[in-house]
Amino acid sequence: MRNLDLTTLRSFVAVADHGGVTRAAGMLNLTQSAVSMQLKRLEESLGTGLLDRAGRKIALTANGDQLLGYARRMVAINDEVVSRLTDQVYEGEIRVGVPGDIVYPLIPKVLQEFNARFPRMKVRLTSAWTYKLLEAMNRGDADVILTTEMGCGADGETVAERGLVWMGAPGALRGGRGRCGWLLSGIVLFGHKRCGRWRRRALNGKSGSRPNRTAPLKRR
Repeated sequence: MRNLDLTTLRSFVAVADHGGVTRAAGMLNLTQSAVSMQLKRLEESLGTGLLDRAGRKIALTANGDQLLGYARRMVAINDEVVSRLTDQVYEGEIRVGVPGDIVYPLIPKVLQEFNARFPRMKVRLTSAWTYKLLEAMNRGDADVILTTEMGCGADGETVAERGLVWMGAPGALRGGRGRCGWLLSGIVLFGHKRCGRWRRRALNGKSGSRPNRTAPLKRR
């Protein structure tokens, strides 16, 4: 029984995927002659032609197309075995909490990068007010939280700071007072009881600074 060389199969897959020996060699960090030699060895071991070199671009023969699916699986299984038995891989679940107003657009990109680096880790994302996230952390129901606060305690780290700003449509920032609080031509300060600090600082004209948040405004 003959055994196929995984190195030659990897080169074969690379040539098929990149459309030629030159690009495949660059991807594999090998010389073109080394890749060509590996392809020749593979064809000789199977006793059949795998590549049609007649045209300007290398194409797969019928047998080459049939081999490609097997080659992909064999290379993937090899890489999976080596990864499982040799790498120090993190595995498990991490519970992350983030306020809803700062989830987009950053968090999806962070989670995508995290998944690429730690594919065996499962992320459970919770979106809630900062005070709710702090309570969850104190109860042990969260592993990592991102909060918006006036200051960061000794057990946390400031990621970024943003000054308080008024936000609204052009020409909308005209003062006035109505039943629902401070109205700015259709914009009302968010009235949640725990947002009083941000409301007072905004009304007093103090820009201040705090991590990752704009002034607590909400459209009616």
